[in-house]
Amino acid sequence: MKLIVNKNGELLEYLYENLDMPKKRVKQYLVHGSIYVDEERVTQYNYPLVAGMKITIDTNSKNIKKMPFEVLFEDDHLIVVNKPSGLLTIATEKEKERTLYHIVRDYVISKNPRARIFIVHRLDKDTSGIVLFAKDEKTKNQLQENWNEYVSLREYTAIVSGHPKEESGQIVQYLKETKTNLVYVSRHEDGKKAITNYSVLKSGHNFSMLKVIIETGRKNQIRVAFSSKKMPVVGDKKYGDKNKVNRLFLHANRLKVYYPAIKKDILFETSIPNEFKKFMDHDYKSCQ
Repeated sequence: MKLIVNKNGELLEYLYENLDMPKKRVKQYLVHGSIYVDEERVTQYNYPLVAGMKITIDTNSKNIKKMPFEVLFEDDHLIVVNKPSGLLTIATEKEKERTLYHIVRDYVISKNPRARIFIVHRLDKDTSGIVLFAKDEKTKNQLQENWNEYVSLREYTAIVSGHPKEESGQIVQYLKETKTNLVYVSRHEDGKKAITNYSVLKSGHNFSMLKVIIETGRKNQIRVAFSSKKMPVVGDKKYGDKNKVNRLFLHANRLKVYYPAIKKDILFETSIPNEFKKFMDHDYKSCQ
């Protein structure tokens, strides 16, 4: 499929306007590397177009690996994905192959055999949501070395057992870690300071869905914060939840970060997983 650009603009918006197909499919062609501008493969949503350029869409491309989850953003320097629950971000001694890193790396290499990816940050294995990978060392170093200054929003959705006393609040704690990797709240200010803000999105009979915004990025911060208040995150066996469910109900759904390549903030976001809504609907009906 070929198009001749008839006006200046950005690639994704131009494709939306000029292709007779669902927007989701257009985006898939783009992130899967099936779109070429003047014979150069392009994956940037905001790639600048000039009238007269030729766009080619390879609708039969079979060499590019399919991602088993959503790619939220991809350009020459960065790829952002929606990690599923139950998948490690990087390898451990017990699990070396089936990780988010390997899946994303294989996908990127299928489009460009010389491509590389670098870990910028990570989520716990059982937490789902937004994860960034850099495609070059310069971008990785810029983001990692300035992460706390560059990130202006880290928002999660959590379902906890019980109900907060207030509809919104802030939890300030000092966290330490045992030799067995269990994070706990220190009684003294000798741990790492953790600031967790929350507000109630929905209340059921036994559970509450919360919007959680963290000001610090400590290990297991959200899980420990609510466990210490006798409201563990549903599915969090490590920190005391007794409910028999098939996942941890914690999802990183919004992340706003300064992106050096374009010299401005960019907001990445996902919808709340369907399991969260179904769980709360069932709990809400139980109190009718």
